[in-house]
Amino acid sequence: MPQIDFALQADLAIRMLIAAVLGAAIGLERQIHEHPAGMRTHLLVSLGSAMFTELSIVAFAGPPAPNGSLPTDTSRVAAQVVSGIGFLGAGAILKYGTSIRGLTTAASLWTAAAVGMAAGAGEWLIAAVGTSIVLISLWPLNALIARIHQPGRHDIKLRLEVGRLDALGDVSRLLAERRVEMAGINSQRIGKGRYEIELDLHLPASARQQDIITAITAIRDVELMESSTLGE
Repeated sequence: MPQIDFALQADLAIRMLIAAVLGAAIGLERQIHEHPAGMRTHLLVSLGSAMFTELSIVAFAGPPAPNGSLPTDTSRVAAQVVSGIGFLGAGAILKYGTSIRGLTTAASLWTAAAVGMAAGAGEWLIAAVGTSIVLISLWPLNALIARIHQPGRHDIKLRLEVGRLDALGDVSRLLAERRVEMAGINSQRIGKGRYEIELDLHLPASARQQDIITAITAIRDVELMESSTLGE
């Protein structure tokens, strides 16, 4: 029975803990802003990547060959993490009407895997710097971009009552033709053949709010219940 190297096991455990903490830090920002993949998801991605990296370095290395080279390519496991995490990231990308959300969350998941791999390899400084850059890009940089684009964009919320679900398709086509981005949508049935629809819309600078509302309410079986400007 091989002897256990407790010093090595403790070092690997510390790497896993660091990976979990850094991954959770990235996920906390996503969770605060109510994105689909939050703190637990990012923590698990980072931790799992660290564990796979440690296994590829320690468990799969084996004894050196007579010529001094390793019998296996220990980078193969880590390489599979890079490509495999893409499937999880794809699940965070969601389509809302004419807009697509979740691309940044998918990218943060992919980067969390890189942070975990760096921590698993013992490159703690790289992992910490990478986490710092990710957090800056997700929070302060995002706020700066929003401030730059704020003057030219109008965000409104509409609450509609429709008599048929097909009317929602008519509304979506109208918004697409006018280059209005549908950022969020929520629907519920309020009676027989009656539905309440809530829409979060991003209007381009050239669009007038009243013109959009007038065009939507001109659609058959669509009534406006309430409208408000987001951010007010």
